Amino acid sequence: MQITKKTLLINAFTLTSCLVSLSVSAAPSQAQLQFFDQLKALCGKAFAGKTTLDNQPSAAFSGDMVMHVRDCSDTQIQVPFVVGENRSRTWIITKTDTGLQLQHQHKHEDGTDDQSTLYGGHTATAGWAEAQSFPADDYSKNLFIKTKTPQSVGNTWHMYLYPNESFSYRLTREGREFRVDFDLSQAVALPKANWGAEKSSD
Repeated sequence: MQITKKTLLINAFTLTSCLVSLSVSAAPSQAQLQFFDQLKALCGKAFAGKTTLDNQPSAAFSGDMVMHVRDCSDTQIQVPFVVGENRSRTWIITKTDTGLQLQHQHKHEDGTDDQSTLYGGHTATAGWAEAQSFPADDYSKNLFIKTKTPQSVGNTWHMYLYPNESFSYRLTREGREFRVDFDLSQAVALPKANWGAEKSSD
């Protein structure tokens, strides 16, 4: 059978399509699944934290801090991040077909969405059972441009989890670094439900 240039192009296209399909359908890494399960194991508990690094200090992060691993399923974990009396922030970690996604949900006190909400990113590497990173996704970059905070386009968020020891939330970009560490060795009293939460832990 004669192999023509057209046949070679078709075969090359088919091979490329198969490779793209395989990359899209790749499952979460074992490390990502372990990280998710270790965080889920904390469900129903709250832990105190404090800012350990902030090269641009803000009054918004000067109060007492508590993370509450509140709502958990096999695919999603919601972690309200309470600072003082501010209960507007919730971290949402979702298991996807290709890894883990981090979103930052922001609510007003009346329960309505803030203009800047659900920004975050998706894992780009396998990471480790104790550490995962989330570079900003396209939705977030577009939102940052729209809300006139273009410096945030380069954001990467990191989470570090050492069971029975510590959990850390960290933000990095050029010229900016922020980190909060939580003590997992001792649970604290559960905070009030975050603004807009359907369930109440009052």
